Amino acid sequence: MKNKIEMGLRILIGLMLTFSGLNKLMGFMPMPEMAEAGTAFMSALAETKYIMPAIALVEIVGGILLAINKSVPFALILLAPIVFNIFCFHLILDPAGLGAGITFVVTLGWFAWNRKEEFSSLFK
Repeated sequence: MKNKIEMGLRILIGLMLTFSGLNKLMGFMPMPEMAEAGTAFMSALAETKYIMPAIALVEIVGGILLAINKSVPFALILLAPIVFNIFCFHLILDPAGLGAGITFVVTLGWFAWNRKEEFSSLFK
């Protein structure tokens, strides 16, 4: 049962991150309404012309790896800074989306906890 729940969540989160990354690159869906501070921050990132595509590529690669169950520990390490920033962005700049940030942090944390033996060499 636990494996089926994890598989479903892993595929769902992987597809959400992949979809989000693709949207950042191609812009096929409008950005949702955000608080003024969130809009200003996202506009500043977009003006750099490089950080949003870089974030998008990390989301796409990490999301695909999660969804297809390949190199999941690598995907978790790759996505950790992205998910942390999603959480902090919503906590500080756009509280309306905090539920999504918490969901990503808790879910990826759970995935990492279930694979803690694979991360043990990082902490020796």
